Amino acid sequence: MDSQTLIIVAITVVVCALIAGAVWVAAEKTRSRRLKEHFGPEYDHVVQRMQDRKLAEAELQNREQRVEKFRIIPLSSQDRAHYRETWAAVQNRFVDDPQGAVKDGHGQIFEVMEKRGYPVTNFEQAAADLSVDYPNVVENYRAASAIAARNRQGEAGTEELRQALVYYRALFNELLEAPPPRVEKPRAGSRTGAGFHFRGFTKRSRGGLWS
Repeated sequence: MDSQTLIIVAITVVVCALIAGAVWVAAEKTRSRRLKEHFGPEYDHVVQRMQDRKLAEAELQNREQRVEKFRIIPLSSQDRAHYRETWAAVQNRFVDDPQGAVKDGHGQIFEVMEKRGYPVTNFEQAAADLSVDYPNVVENYRAASAIAARNRQGEAGTEELRQALVYYRALFNELLEAPPPRVEKPRAGSRTGAGFHFRGFTKRSRGGLWS
């Protein structure tokens, strides 16, 4: 093989390597953009917690793969009506028993999750699973659960408990609806809930304490 042929081969190898590198970089950027768009504030939360973007993105993809194996089902109209009634009772209980109402609200979230098909093992795993389908309200769930933990120790004030129930309701309302469509992943080759504003402690037969 003469020198000219060797040069051509070398140039071909370098060009192929550059193309492969460019394709890999583009794929990484596409993956990062998709995860950011889908998970929103949860993406930033995981990156900050893990202090490594690649590890955080791998964690989020693992969550997606885990939840894809679940058989998530919508609630029947009868179940939705039942749970709306039980939640109204939880909210009405708040006036006389804020601590008990928050405890009940926490239990209602877990009950609806199980009914929908999410396995409920512990708080951290439940939050991770929920973040795949409900990334915009899972931070509310974390905040509410932190207040609920202080509540169990007798350290949460009434205003904190009210806020926890507002956070729980944001997620509860989402869980009552049909499963949201998941973003299709490319093939190989915020605390929200602001709309759930508390307006007063007025006990009513419909709608509970909150509107």
